[in-house]
Amino acid sequence: MSQLENIQAEYEKFPEQFESIIISTVSAEGIPNASYAPFVMDDAKNIYIYVSGLATHTKNLHANPHVSVLFIEDEAKSNQIFARTRLSFDCAVTLIERESDKWNQIVDQFQKRFGQIIEILRGLPDFRIFQLTPSEGRFVVGFGAAYRIKGGNLHQLAQITKDSDQQQQ
Repeated sequence: MSQLENIQAEYEKFPEQFESIIISTVSAEGIPNASYAPFVMDDAKNIYIYVSGLATHTKNLHANPHVSVLFIEDEAKSNQIFARTRLSFDCAVTLIERESDKWNQIVDQFQKRFGQIIEILRGLPDFRIFQLTPSEGRFVVGFGAAYRIKGGNLHQLAQITKDSDQQQQ
């Protein structure tokens, strides 16, 4: 396997290590908020979060339907704190209509993954499911080892180099 094929395989498996993601939202007033949420992901890399309507990030998602998400290697497992393996996506946000077929399907996935707590959350009327649809992202595996992920094919990495960054500008 080539180095790119190895990195590609690592990218595909990386989110499976996590039960929650770091989310960055922005309020209607432009105030940023960093938080986290448990998630499930489908094969198309859509990310689903099940969050309380009382949370700041939920209010922000309603006001500004864009979010950045981050999966990041545990500090304790990192060889170099300045170069932790990480995956980020910029996403568009869609609210899944409560009690719709899709909502029930996603809640079932949460139940399978997280167990009994979902039965309790399912009964709480303020909890919402949002679909986070990535438009682009970056996968960083070390110094000088950053890869761009673009829209149409979220399964394909392209290494970021000084020359490729200048072409983007």
